[in-house]
Amino acid sequence: MLDTMTSAVIAHRFYAAGKSKIEIAEEFGISRFKVARVLDWARDSGLVRIDFDLPVPVDVKLSDEVRTAYDLDQCFVLDRGASQGDRPEVRRRIGAVAGRLLSEIVTENDVLGLSWARSVNVTTEAVRNLAKCPVVQLCGVQAGIDTRDRSVETVSRLAATSGADAYPIYGPLVLPDRRTTEILRRQPGIAETFGQFKNLTKAVVSIGAWLPGESTVYDAVLPEERQAIAARGAKAEVAARLFDGDGKPMSTGLAHHVLAISTEELLRVPEVIALGYTAPKADAIDAVLRSGLVSTLITDTPAAERLPRLKG
Repeated sequence: MLDTMTSAVIAHRFYAAGKSKIEIAEEFGISRFKVARVLDWARDSGLVRIDFDLPVPVDVKLSDEVRTAYDLDQCFVLDRGASQGDRPEVRRRIGAVAGRLLSEIVTENDVLGLSWARSVNVTTEAVRNLAKCPVVQLCGVQAGIDTRDRSVETVSRLAATSGADAYPIYGPLVLPDRRTTEILRRQPGIAETFGQFKNLTKAVVSIGAWLPGESTVYDAVLPEERQAIAARGAKAEVAARLFDGDGKPMSTGLAHHVLAISTEELLRVPEVIALGYTAPKADAIDAVLRSGLVSTLITDTPAAERLPRLKG
């Protein structure tokens, strides 16, 4: 191994000056393989330290394990410290990561869809700048939700940040019957939003578990319907669409009385960022990841630690 000072100069050439290993090898009269060994030693010895400027601490190793297990494009797992605290605080940290990501990846060529969830809501609050692109609401409004947390306001807020058009859905998420749903879907404003679903290029959704307090839709339907759907094997919900434990979309009576993007349209969106966290949701997250719907997952340590085992 070369002396420490020479190793430091080589490391500076590579990390700070942007020189390639071949260029450095020629300059110092050594092989590029030796340059690679020097760079490895510089990191292992602490001579070079690499920091990541993320909005909250992320467990890089666990993130990569989950990404690899499910063949995702990206995965961000809050580290153990950032995963602690009450649910609203963890939600805020999840939203901070998602908001930073949206600011960086959305372009003017995109059409961005948002499902309703408190985690999606805090994501939009974390976005400080966004390329000018249409923002589309993916499902109706849950009754009894505070005005600021409703999906209509969430979509409008993000569209205002972007300076582009908003496509809201002024209607309830869950309706009493199929006929009422079909009538509302034909209303001009709602029909215009539904017409945008085929144009979506990116979407931000929340993963819900078919459990009390863990799904917007679960809490909005009658107890007998919840039980019937659970008996058929429902594990997860995304934008009011259900998936079983193997990640297969489920066809239930619920599909006919919700104002929401269809499962088929959702699965056609090229890039879907899913927010799902807390240990009780691990099985639901696993189910949705198995479906092939998600390209990027943002989660916390308690959920993420279970995922590779569930997949295995």
